[in-house]
Amino acid sequence: KNQLMKFLFAGIALACAGLADGFLPQSTSLSRAAPFLSKTYAATIDSSSTTSADAFVPMRPPIDLPWASIKDQLKSSLGYSDKELSKYEAFDDDKEGLLKTYESMQLARLFENACNQQYMGGKIRGFMHLDNGQESVPALVSDAIRTTDKKYSYYREHTHAIASGVDPGAVMAELMMKEGGTCKGAGGSMHIFDPETYFQGGWALVSEQLPYAAGAAKSILQDRVMGLSDGEDFKKKDVAPPADDDRISVVFIGEGGSQNGRMAEVLNSAAKDSLPLLILVIDNGRAINTFTPDIAQNSDVYKQGEHYGVPGVLVNGENVEDVVKAGRATIDYVRKNGPAILQVHTYRFNGHSPADPEHERGRKDEKKWARASQDPIKIFEEKMMREGKLTEKELSDVKKKVQVRVKEAVSFADASPMPPVELAKELEFPDKPDTDYNQKKAPDFADAVNARTISDEQMATIKEHIANLRAKSDAGEITIGDAINLAIHEEMLRDPTTTMHAEDLQAGSSYDIPKLTQQTYGQTRAADEIIDEGHFIGKALGEGMNGYRPIVELMNTNFGIYGMAELSSAGNTFATTGGKFDMPMTIIGAGGTAPNQSLGAEHSQPFHAYVMGIPGLKIGTAASPAAAYGITKSMIRDNGPTFLFAPVKMMKESKGSVDLDKCLPLNKAALLHEASAASVEGGKAVTVLTYLHGVKEAQASIEAIQEEGLDIDLIELRSLKPLDKDTIRKSLERTHKLAILDESTYSGGVGATISAIISEEMFDELDAPVKRLCMDDAPVPYASSMEKAVVKRGEDLVIGVAELVMKQH
Repeated sequence: KNQLMKFLFAGIALACAGLADGFLPQSTSLSRAAPFLSKTYAATIDSSSTTSADAFVPMRPPIDLPWASIKDQLKSSLGYSDKELSKYEAFDDDKEGLLKTYESMQLARLFENACNQQYMGGKIRGFMHLDNGQESVPALVSDAIRTTDKKYSYYREHTHAIASGVDPGAVMAELMMKEGGTCKGAGGSMHIFDPETYFQGGWALVSEQLPYAAGAAKSILQDRVMGLSDGEDFKKKDVAPPADDDRISVVFIGEGGSQNGRMAEVLNSAAKDSLPLLILVIDNGRAINTFTPDIAQNSDVYKQGEHYGVPGVLVNGENVEDVVKAGRATIDYVRKNGPAILQVHTYRFNGHSPADPEHERGRKDEKKWARASQDPIKIFEEKMMREGKLTEKELSDVKKKVQVRVKEAVSFADASPMPPVELAKELEFPDKPDTDYNQKKAPDFADAVNARTISDEQMATIKEHIANLRAKSDAGEITIGDAINLAIHEEMLRDPTTTMHAEDLQAGSSYDIPKLTQQTYGQTRAADEIIDEGHFIGKALGEGMNGYRPIVELMNTNFGIYGMAELSSAGNTFATTGGKFDMPMTIIGAGGTAPNQSLGAEHSQPFHAYVMGIPGLKIGTAASPAAAYGITKSMIRDNGPTFLFAPVKMMKESKGSVDLDKCLPLNKAALLHEASAASVEGGKAVTVLTYLHGVKEAQASIEAIQEEGLDIDLIELRSLKPLDKDTIRKSLERTHKLAILDESTYSGGVGATISAIISEEMFDELDAPVKRLCMDDAPVPYASSMEKAVVKRGEDLVIGVAELVMKQH
């Protein structure tokens, strides 16, 4: 029995070894730590360099990369001379700098150990990803990345945030889901955000942070072109950045994530626009836990930029001095010249997450070996003492100081309260649904910025263009596309922080929505984009987080399928950051499915239904120039992400007038036709909800419906989300019957959602089941003979209304 107990306690000790290093008594000498700690988990000084792991042959051996080889890279790739590199080499003898680097590494290690302990104790929930073994990266961040540099990381970002200056207590509190956390407990381990240090995530979808960081880098260029900078509230003010402004954007990514196609898009964009962007690749040889060479043909990520003219440098993450020296040189290059890649070869000591079974090939043996022989902290300690640069006492004192700081972080998190339940709904939208956008003030600096960024000739041209469009409106001849274009120009002149992204932008795209934007506001502010909606939606997100109001035009809204990850994150950002980052972004495009559209399945998808489930996203539709104009203006002024769908087959066909200079609400439907009192009294009236092409179909059917002795309340759903339930309820109180002419599918469609809401909340007003006239679940055929079986139209509405009234349901 005693032997069994000894065995059990020994197993527990080994299992907890990774935690013990962070909480050794302060009086414990580094060299006196338990032997098994020094050879596995802990960063301790141990003169012995021989372990049982010496015989192990790793799948991924250490790289032989002496400083001389790194210098050759810096000279050949970044153009440095030996004389220029000498200032970076001085770090080897900078005792203060070496101690700071050691402190940064220990803070990263001990904080992550503390996180692991809190996770095992049940205080941290969900997914958590630890950074042990990769401490040279946060050491570099702490050393060479400035507070005003913009930082975008992925889900393994605790140490990156702390190294950027984010308070460890706030990070720990966020992990413990406390109100004192960086995001008030709304983000969690994978979503650390902090405006004061420009730490802008923490993003959970692999590689999604790449275009966001590119957008942030673009915002730096926009600041310089526009002569704007951030105020105390992080809103733009009319103060130009200093002449020597050399801020950069930094994006952290693993070598596995670097195989994602977003990498090629960002390299192209960074090179094309000379973005001040550092791509910091953390190469631990594991894509999640899979051995990266098993799935990637080439792991030399630092060479990926050669095709685009973006240089790259490879360093050994086990040698933190070389990481700092080469990192400083690479970062200085980015500040002066433009984009570059820095790949840091590391080993990650932990699994993908604490709950990871780690059954992947070679993973467990590799971890054990790496902890024993590839620990960057242990290597640094031994080298510093061997070369007499730092003493054991100096190192021990630093570690004791960090231990106190980590314990204080845990205590702060423990003492912080849980966030109130009401906060969840408060974080849904930055601007309340009933916001009156007419009351929003324009920036005071608009005229001054326009005067210095738009030439007299450009201003004369755009004013003439605007005057012509307003004259068309007065004559009742403005189209939906022109109405949106008019609203965009008025808003871009009203607020110079408004930017534009589109394909075929110079030519005005397909429906003139972005017409004359680049010709008027320049390429920095109005960007012609590569053909990937996810890429430029992502860049817009990065701009939106940094004080700008991007507009994204989708040539066809179905192309937004490429940007679902970015759209999802845009909707989540305000809430995930605890309300600390607004997310102004307006997406506009032509879409939907008209009868006889003849565009086939891929161009006829109900993308508006696909995005209905994205939290935090306001979704509108506009089937007339008046609706398109007023809604566009409001969306641009909104501080959250918005999406306006316009009917693809009516963009140039539908003409009318607009209420000039007026914003429309983003939470209201419109009653386009009211059933007669006689039809209501006789029980022959039906409420009809529709949108996009359904508006045209329904309006054209009113006469046929009336000829049958029936009538309808025709309501245009200009706001799909939030839904205007009050208008619907008011109509149902008169008609007690509801038909939905729906431009989405039977399963998962807009009509399905609305029907469920009506049945749950207004059931007592219904005299009959809801009649859904929606698209069939089959893909939309090209041939009109087959298409009739899938897409509903006016004739179906006439029959549906009659069936409701005649109780043929």
